[in-house]
Amino acid sequence: MKTCIYNVMILTMNAKQDVIENGYVVFEDEKIVELGEGSYTGVCDEMIDGAGDILMPGMINTHTHTGMIPFRSLGDDCKDRLRRYLFPLESACMNDSLVYHSAKYAIAEMLLAGVTTFVDMYYFEDEVAKATDEMGARAFLGETIIDFATCDSDCAYGGYEYCKWFIPKWLNHPRITPFPAPHATNTNSAEMLQKANELAQKYEVPISLHVAEMDYEMQHFKDTYGKTPIQFLDDLQLLHPHLLAAHCIHVNEEDRILMQKRKCSVAHCIGSNTKAAKGVAPVKEMLALGIPVGLGTDGPASGNTLDILTQFKLFANFHKCEHRDRSLFPSKEIVALGTIQAAKTLRLEKEIGSIEVGKKADLVLIETHSVNMFPIYDPYAALVYSANASNVKTVFVDGKCLVKDKQLVNDSLDALRNNLKEAMQTFIQKATHFSIEEDGAK
Repeated sequence: MKTCIYNVMILTMNAKQDVIENGYVVFEDEKIVELGEGSYTGVCDEMIDGAGDILMPGMINTHTHTGMIPFRSLGDDCKDRLRRYLFPLESACMNDSLVYHSAKYAIAEMLLAGVTTFVDMYYFEDEVAKATDEMGARAFLGETIIDFATCDSDCAYGGYEYCKWFIPKWLNHPRITPFPAPHATNTNSAEMLQKANELAQKYEVPISLHVAEMDYEMQHFKDTYGKTPIQFLDDLQLLHPHLLAAHCIHVNEEDRILMQKRKCSVAHCIGSNTKAAKGVAPVKEMLALGIPVGLGTDGPASGNTLDILTQFKLFANFHKCEHRDRSLFPSKEIVALGTIQAAKTLRLEKEIGSIEVGKKADLVLIETHSVNMFPIYDPYAALVYSANASNVKTVFVDGKCLVKDKQLVNDSLDALRNNLKEAMQTFIQKATHFSIEEDGAK
């Protein structure tokens, strides 16, 4: 099927960051075949009038945990939330059905916000893969490997055995890339990190984990090894072009030079990092060294929302304030972090991240007629400072329309919510009990 979207302002996000003020994009099946300025004179099966709105590449969420929708807004102001809520409730309540319905709801939220590709790390990741396949999104899906028994394994490091069948099962899917996901540098032994890395190399897939995120993580490596987590990973030969390191808040100059040398990438989660008062990662310094950086939301328990438009504004505000420089990170550079630069962290810049002939038709139409979108002098600035998820009008992944007129095409959001709510009954009961205990402790 051949489709044309016309009468749009196209933010190509190509190497020159060309903007076509009034143009069109033509795609056939899953690939973009033509784009240009003015009116399209060819023949297509479908013609879509963009009404003067903004057409941009699908946004990319480089780090999230889709199975954690049930945790959203739970204990948000609790000091030790990870050990107070997350680990205990995961152990007590998480199951394959809950992860599946949570993933479907999370993917719906991302699609409605113009996120067409996401990187996930959680448990029961086979269920996330099923949900992704059904919803039509593009994803990198990592099964968590950690040094204790979990909701989907009765022994420590059970995620490694899970990966051994999960990865080959989904390896050749056109939109899904499975990978091993060690939880963090301090929740895996050196031996397990190496085994996970070997597994990733065997199947030629990425590997991702939380790195240099926690204060106690940094202290542990200083006291135990006399080095940083980045230096520790380098000793294990885990710093390489297929590593996507999440967070990297506490990376010093020596770390950054190592990362540059080894050509690894970073998933930067400004919203969750600042909400948790962990700090602002040195992204300015990373980018100056050419380290690929993409934006991530973290999970809905940590960053609450799963859209990259929110991250655009948070990124601008925090980094400009951190450096006391209003001119730092012009809007076009920030939009790139959620599109083409994010694609580079996944080594997919030849496939997605920009609107160019031959690339995948992952496209997002941002309407400009809502009250918050007038006037527009700079479309990049409008996306960073004015737009929100409610302005996403139409979304295509692989040339298939998944969102039209701000509604899911193939699913009912109400049905997805009701299914998740039903699956959450035991979880809600347990969570309420935990909340009462915490209130009593105060």
